[in-house]
Amino acid sequence: MFNSKNIEIFKANFIEWKIFIIIAFQKHSLVNYILNLTIEQQISLLIVLIAFLIQIIYYLIIYIRPSVWKRKNITDEEKPLSVIICAQNEYVNLKKHLPKILEQKYSNYEVIVVNDCSEDNTEMLLGELEQKYSHLRHTSIEKDRKFTHGKKLAVTIGIKSAKNNYLVFTDADCYPVSDLWLKEISKSYVVNKQIVLGYGGYEKQKGFLNRIIRFDTFFIAMQYLGFALAGRPYMGVGRNMSYLKQLFFAGSGFSKHYNLLSGDDDLFINDNASKHNTTVVISKDSIIRSVPKTTWSDWAKQKKRHITTGKYYKKGDKFFLSFEPFSRFMFYAGLIALFIFKFNIIYIGTIFAVRMLIQLIVIKLNMNKLSEKGFLLLVPFFDIFLPFIYLLFYRSNRKNSRKRMLYNKIQ
Repeated sequence: MFNSKNIEIFKANFIEWKIFIIIAFQKHSLVNYILNLTIEQQISLLIVLIAFLIQIIYYLIIYIRPSVWKRKNITDEEKPLSVIICAQNEYVNLKKHLPKILEQKYSNYEVIVVNDCSEDNTEMLLGELEQKYSHLRHTSIEKDRKFTHGKKLAVTIGIKSAKNNYLVFTDADCYPVSDLWLKEISKSYVVNKQIVLGYGGYEKQKGFLNRIIRFDTFFIAMQYLGFALAGRPYMGVGRNMSYLKQLFFAGSGFSKHYNLLSGDDDLFINDNASKHNTTVVISKDSIIRSVPKTTWSDWAKQKKRHITTGKYYKKGDKFFLSFEPFSRFMFYAGLIALFIFKFNIIYIGTIFAVRMLIQLIVIKLNMNKLSEKGFLLLVPFFDIFLPFIYLLFYRSNRKNSRKRMLYNKIQ
C-alpha cells in the first residue's frame, strides 16, 4: 500500500534516477531538453510517443498487409460453386446486376436466389431469367403475418438448397467488376482452407457522403483483411465471401446469434474462422461493387445496424479493434496538450507529419490494390472525425436499447 514512507522512498529513487540520467547523457542535447521540460510537457510527450508507436505498429504491421499481399498457393481446379443471393424487393438491382453473376467465365457453378417475401416483380423476373440461364435457380419465402424473420433465415434456406459444398455469397445490389470473380475465389481453395474473404467496395458517385461511405468501407476492409493475413481473421462481408457448406452445419449455422438482425456474415466468421482455415482473395478481378446509400439517414441506419454486432465479437478481437482508435484519440489529445503547455511547435508538427505521412502511404498502397480513388486528400479529416461519428451511432444504439427495455418492462 502507498503510505508516506513509501512515497518518500519513491521520490528519493526518482531524484536519484533523474540525476543518473543527467550525468550519463549530459552531452546529449535531446535528453537534456526532455529533462528540462515541465512535468506536464513530459507526461503529454510520453502519451504522444506511446500512441505514435502503437499507430505505427498497426499501419506497418497490420494495415499494410493487403497492399503487399501476393498469392503464394493456388489451385487451377474449378471447384463446384454455389452462389447464394438473398433478395427482398430487389427487382431493379437483380435485373441490372444478376446477369453479371450469371455470365461468369466459369464452367462449374450454380446461382441460387432466395426471394425473401418480395412484393415487387422479383418472382416474375427470376422466372424469366431461369428460362435463359440453366444454372439459375430460385426459391421463395412467403410472407407470414404471424412470423417475422431476418436475413439469416433466407441465407439458411439458400445454403440448404445449394447442391455444392463450396458456397459463395453476395447481395442483390452487388455486382462483380470482372467475369473472372468466381475463378479468383476458386483459386484460393487450397488444402485445408474453408473460408475465403474478399473485398466488397461501393460505387464511386458524386458527393461528400459517397466519399465517407467508400472510405469507411475501405478502412474496415483494410482492417479485416490485414488481421486475416496476420493470422487473426475476425470478420468478413456478405457482399464478397465464401465458405464451405460443411463448415456452416458443423458450426450450427446462425443458431448462436439468430435473434440479431445483422451478423450473418461477420459473426459467423468471428465464430468459425482461424488462421489455419481462412485465406483472402485480393485482386482487381476479385472485387465486388455495391450500390451505396444516398442519404445520411439511410447510411446512419445501416451503420447503426452493423455496429450492434461488434459487441458479440471475441474479447481479443474487440480489444485489438478498439485499441487502434483509442491510441489515435490519445495521439491527438496528447498533441493538443503539448500545444496548450507550449511545447515546441516545430516538434509537434514533425510528430504529426511523420505519422500522417506513414498513414497516407499505407492507405494509398491499399487504395491502388483495391482499385479505390477519390478520397485520399480527405483522409486527415476522416481520421479525426469519423471515430466521433461512430461514437454517436453507438450512443444512439445504447439509448434505443434502453428505451426498448423500458417499453418491454411496461408491457
